[in-house]
Amino acid sequence: MILCVAEKPSVGKYIASVLGANTPHDGYMEGNGYWVSWTFGHLCALLDPQEYTDAWKGWNLSSLPMIPERFSIKVADDKGVQKQFGILKNLIAQCSEIINCGDAGQEGELIQRWVYQKAGCHVPVKRLWVSSLTEDAIREGFQRLKDQSDYQRLYEAGLMRAIGDWLLGMNATRAYTIKYAQGTGRDRQVLSIGRVQTPTLALIVKRQKEIENFVPRTYWELKTTYRDTLFSAQLPVEEDEYAITTVEQGQQLADSIKNQPLTINSVEKKRALEYAPRLFDLTSLQVECNKKYSFSADDTLKLIQSLYEKRITTYPRVDTTFLSEDIYPKVPATLQGIKDWFPQTTPLLSLKADAKAAKGKKIPAGVLPMSKKVFDNSKVTDHHAIIPTGQRPNNLTEDERKVFDLVALRFIAAFYPECEVANTTVLASVPQAATDGTLTGESIVFKVTGREILSAGWREVYAKDKPADEEEQDEAKTLPSFTKGESGPHVPQLQEKTTQPPKYYTEATLLRAMETAGKTVENEELRDAMKENGIGRPSTRAAIIEKLYQRKYIQKERKSLRATEVGINLIHTIISPLLKSAELTGLWEKKLREIERGDYTAQQFLSELKQMTSEVVMEVKTNKAGMLCPVCRRGTIVRGRTRYGCSRWREGCTYAEPF
Repeated sequence: MILCVAEKPSVGKYIASVLGANTPHDGYMEGNGYWVSWTFGHLCALLDPQEYTDAWKGWNLSSLPMIPERFSIKVADDKGVQKQFGILKNLIAQCSEIINCGDAGQEGELIQRWVYQKAGCHVPVKRLWVSSLTEDAIREGFQRLKDQSDYQRLYEAGLMRAIGDWLLGMNATRAYTIKYAQGTGRDRQVLSIGRVQTPTLALIVKRQKEIENFVPRTYWELKTTYRDTLFSAQLPVEEDEYAITTVEQGQQLADSIKNQPLTINSVEKKRALEYAPRLFDLTSLQVECNKKYSFSADDTLKLIQSLYEKRITTYPRVDTTFLSEDIYPKVPATLQGIKDWFPQTTPLLSLKADAKAAKGKKIPAGVLPMSKKVFDNSKVTDHHAIIPTGQRPNNLTEDERKVFDLVALRFIAAFYPECEVANTTVLASVPQAATDGTLTGESIVFKVTGREILSAGWREVYAKDKPADEEEQDEAKTLPSFTKGESGPHVPQLQEKTTQPPKYYTEATLLRAMETAGKTVENEELRDAMKENGIGRPSTRAAIIEKLYQRKYIQKERKSLRATEVGINLIHTIISPLLKSAELTGLWEKKLREIERGDYTAQQFLSELKQMTSEVVMEVKTNKAGMLCPVCRRGTIVRGRTRYGCSRWREGCTYAEPF
């Protein structure tokens, strides 16, 4: 018999129905030469410290760092898990071959491999790798099964991620808790530290500190109204300065032009094409759902995972916004499948996929476009962007429908024509006069821009439902018809402005910050280039944010994320830059991806992990900050620029020690 193992019962039972394994048993299905069983998430995990040696049962600095000679796994201590593992172990012992039908990603590969290892598997293992759970996709996947060895590097990357999280998490949490946590015994507060969790918290704390320390500045802008159009003065400024910093300076400029005519110097109209928004990867979908519906990252992940399991959308845990070229011929069928739900699909239904024509310079009329902004094999690895499968979206909850609509509309818009716009820039000038009315020979330049949609193109898809980013943009106005050389009276005005602090992170902006290791990046192409150095993976970022909530390190105020006093104190307590740096953590993520590609070895990474762990523990052991003052026995030791001192030095404590 061939044993197929899926990642959860619902998926396993559907695969069983496709294979014709329709006889139910306790924990598996049987039929047509197959057994189909399943895990439910992490059946196995790395051992806890105390399970390696008695020396690690107690929390003592002297026992750190904890670095096992060999990492081992165990079956989770849960009756349901233990029972299902026993069923799998029995089936593995009797089968002739295993087909790994687990989640087609790094974590899914690790979950399955650990089960096979713990069960003592000695039979060949093949891999089912599909991007959707439709019947056609599953049948195609079974026709092109690959050997487990083809995914060895994926497994090694997942294993190193798990070991890295264990090594730094277990050691740093114990070290900082032992040395700095308040309370004793069971009442002692645990300072939970994680490889991705802590730098994410540090981003929030840093932003919060920037806002709290922000000192607003007042400045003024000179405007003038001509023919019911508001022009803005283009005054020279130095970096980090403002052109008008006092009301007197601004009023003097306004007075110098109020009786002089404004003359139009140039009217420049440029036609431009605006491309449809990119297809969704998981992070961009989470960002869009947070902006549009205030869904948390975790909510969105659960909703899109449910749509995937209902076979309505493709695999969700992806970090690409592109499709592979082999998807192109399937697009007409996908559009046909969703046409009843989306009238916007109708104009595309008469178009046919023509790969030969699409690869040419021009696409003939009646052929679906094949844009490089949508189809690019070089931007797709294991999975493509999230798109509809073409299955009818029945029995959806209200929130599932919202998410599905976003995914489907993006997909439809990708095949519409570009939006054609006309961008107009008008430059004008007003001569300056002295207080006696004589001209000074200098002029102030004014500018206004406008935008006109000539052909809506893909925007027709969003006629009633704009993307969140579009909703946030001010609609650029259509300008009157100006003529070069025309002149006339105008009404100058001075507008008072105040500099604004940075905005608190929302889940949407935090996800973007995690994706780019804390860098503020708006350009999509640059953001793509930085994804390798992002902290966490698309599939794990939601869980990291949830952990910060659960541990009461952050809280939500409306949409804003605020660090709690506990979270702020934790970041201030941590002395190791490695544990707080988004950039350093991002470099780790890059190396994990390099392991997947074969550009870096798991052995190299593990060696670096052990060294980093030892350095983090040593920093804590040798740092005296936070300890009880040995002189007054009342204050705590604080770290200065060159020496340690007592926090009660203002009260006369004399403790001081260089470092």
